[in-house]
Amino acid sequence: MIRTVGRAVAAAMVGAVVGIAAYSISQTGGQLLSVVVGGVIGVALVLGADVYRKSVQLTEVRLILPGSEMTFQTNTDMRQAALRMFFQAATRVATRPLDDGSGNLREALTSLKALFDMYREPLESGNAPPPPAHGDSVHELVLDILNFELAPFLATWHPRLRAFEEAHPDEDESAWPENAAFRQALRELQSNLRPYIIGLGEIAGIRDPERHLRRSAWHAARHTDGVPGQSAEQHSTTA
Repeated sequence: MIRTVGRAVAAAMVGAVVGIAAYSISQTGGQLLSVVVGGVIGVALVLGADVYRKSVQLTEVRLILPGSEMTFQTNTDMRQAALRMFFQAATRVATRPLDDGSGNLREALTSLKALFDMYREPLESGNAPPPPAHGDSVHELVLDILNFELAPFLATWHPRLRAFEEAHPDEDESAWPENAAFRQALRELQSNLRPYIIGLGEIAGIRDPERHLRRSAWHAARHTDGVPGQSAEQHSTTA
């Protein structure tokens, strides 16, 4: 209500200024008046549309994250940024399971580094919008992901795997003595990232974002039994 009244007052003031300018310029002739007033109205419409686009549908999202609580006054731009970041993480090993004995550890590290670079680019390039007047910024949340989760993991495991690869260029990474430890650390990273990524989904306005990060019952049964829809007991009986 207060925000609406404020916009109405601002609009009235702009209208008054335009009216005064139009009256003053009218002494110089109708053609010049039409050009100037038309230009002022055009600028006002463009600026007004931009402000409306950025502020429309403001909603509050409150997240309880590890060690902190953040509140977001989301607008269209913030939701779009959060949506891009959510899908970037939801389709990568940052959230997707890497079962023991499957996958490629080097590719997993490369995927995490690519996600790190994607998240960092707007912060370093200056393309990130300025912090909102009220509440937290989605880029503050991403900064926590970078500093507290992705950066420490990459700094620990990238040089360790690279050292093994350089010392044993002809050996498969399954022979790496720290293979199991890496996979366990990756599972812990995925668990730590989960509330942040779900939070990005909530900011984006996705209904139940967690469902995109968990395996369906069909997928779980398929990997457990080898046959979709067949229980473990049925599988052992027919084996």
